[in-house]
Amino acid sequence: MKKLTLGVVTCFFILVLSSCSKDDPSINIFAIEDDIALGQQVSDEIDANPQEYPILDPVRYSSAYDHLYRIRNTILASGKVKYATKFQWNCKIIQNDTMINAFSLPGGDMYFYTGIIKFLDNEAQFAGVMAHEMAHADRRHSTDQLTKVYGLEILLGVLLGNNPNVAEQIAAELALGLGTLAFSRSQEYEADEYAVKFLYATEYDAASLGDFFKKLEGETHPPTFLSTHPSPEDRLDKINEHFLSLGGVHGGTFAERYQEFKNALP
Repeated sequence: MKKLTLGVVTCFFILVLSSCSKDDPSINIFAIEDDIALGQQVSDEIDANPQEYPILDPVRYSSAYDHLYRIRNTILASGKVKYATKFQWNCKIIQNDTMINAFSLPGGDMYFYTGIIKFLDNEAQFAGVMAHEMAHADRRHSTDQLTKVYGLEILLGVLLGNNPNVAEQIAAELALGLGTLAFSRSQEYEADEYAVKFLYATEYDAASLGDFFKKLEGETHPPTFLSTHPSPEDRLDKINEHFLSLGGVHGGTFAERYQEFKNALP
């Protein structure tokens, strides 16, 4: 029966694929519940590997996590995040000052290295990075990439419980920073666009995501965050375009409050 179901559903999605336009290449076959379940699998993989991902204890570093979740809650309250109440949006801090990086999982969980927190100058800049990662999850980019890389039949088998080894492999790739599942250029631009939309409805300066890329221009070695991303110059121009299209009104940056956040880190 499972084989019959898999064949029928595969044929259905092949028909869907043939009707997709080149301007809209999305072939995401996951349900929202699948995003959440897959994200939980990846989160479990990360938690089980403290040597690779030394996550700060939320009890010992409660002050740092208070800042982190306050920023998250401000963005979720913007009213612009589609799955604001559907996803859990858990946040964790990974202790590694040399990694200027952050990443999100399907289902909304986010991870921030101490390196990127300490690299930034104010809370609005960090909120921009967080909003960018939230946009990846909210626009369901990870599972869209999974579908493109692994193919319909294999992923449908995972969803039906037929390919547990593939599910484990997917979790490992996502936990390692997406590997072959790296976001496309168009997805990065879209995440920037939605990050600006998210922030513009808050107290933060929505143009501050662009300040992050300005800082990167002075770096000798590009950080991990940009290893598979479009160039800072291109993204800065588009971020400014989105900001101006919304009205171009600047919000706050909250440098002193952000310094308190950084002081709470080891």
